[in-house]
Amino acid sequence: MDAKVTLSFNAEVISRAKKFADEKNISLSRLTEYLYDRITSHAHQTLEEMPVSNWVNQVAEGAAVYKTKRSSRKSLKTEFFKSKK
Repeated sequence: MDAKVTLSFNAEVISRAKKFADEKNISLSRLTEYLYDRITSHAHQTLEEMPVSNWVNQVAEGAAVYKTKRSSRKSLKTEFFKSKK
């Protein structure tokens, strides 16, 4: 069963990903699903240990930088509603 997910990415990254997916005759949704499947199918201690990290570093402009932040539920809600204005 498929589930819908809304994600936000840099427009240039999406453009390159769409081109890559098209060249491989796969939809962007299935490409994304494949990548999520690969990174969640094994136990990894860090993001850099994931098998996809080498691929990401190869196709990225420079080394991939993973941004994480801890946000409170209230700040996430506020940020969400600001983005809808």
